[in-house]
Amino acid sequence: MKPTRLLIAALAFAVAFPAFAADPTPEQKAQWAKEAEERLHTDWAYLGRYRDANAALPASVRAQPRIVLIGDSITQGWFDQVPAFFQGGRIGRGIGGQTTPQMLVRFPADVIALKPAVVQIMAGTNDIAFNTGPMTPDESKANIRAMTELAQANGIRVILASIPPADQYPWRPGLDTGSKIVAMNAWLKGYAAATGSTYADYWSALVAPGTTGMRTGLSSDHVHPTPAGYAVMAPVAERAFKAALAKPAPTRAIIAR
Repeated sequence: MKPTRLLIAALAFAVAFPAFAADPTPEQKAQWAKEAEERLHTDWAYLGRYRDANAALPASVRAQPRIVLIGDSITQGWFDQVPAFFQGGRIGRGIGGQTTPQMLVRFPADVIALKPAVVQIMAGTNDIAFNTGPMTPDESKANIRAMTELAQANGIRVILASIPPADQYPWRPGLDTGSKIVAMNAWLKGYAAATGSTYADYWSALVAPGTTGMRTGLSSDHVHPTPAGYAVMAPVAERAFKAALAKPAPTRAIIAR
């Protein structure tokens, strides 16, 4: 398969997954591939995905600090499968298949402009999958640093979420995933500490002991959590939200590597 077609196929699978629990039909796959290819040319970062929703948001309420969760299909799937979690000022801004460069482009519109008290950034698994082309870990880290610095410079507290465990990617068979996720999570934890951010360790809550994959029943495809998986993630998120809100709002970006 040519690289461009492989990229489109990967994007189509990852973007569409949360909306469909059953195996997609050939017609659905073809439609997703068509839509993914069109976006590569017209809206690569998918800025249009939440444009109307952002404009329609009511003013934030002081008693309910606004928390934005930006991410990929794991964040999108959380909203799709457990919408009740996104109450009381919590806003889901996940887009399936996205990589850190795409999220960085979206960050001003989908995070900063919403003026949240806290942002959770869950990103990196699709960088490892090369969803938008080959990337090095250093390139992923640079994008996460940029989002963190942008948030802090705008007075937004940051939660850096671990990448959930995945011992394989269905759309990238044969790719070494586990060790790369473990390495990125180790960096995320250290970087969070260095910048005064909060680290949300979803990986440890989800992983099967002695493996780099999710526990049985928590994922339907080795990557995306089921409702049971999100139920395991929820207490981790609640603790991270509480810890982040307990910190003073940043007044400047903290530069760390």
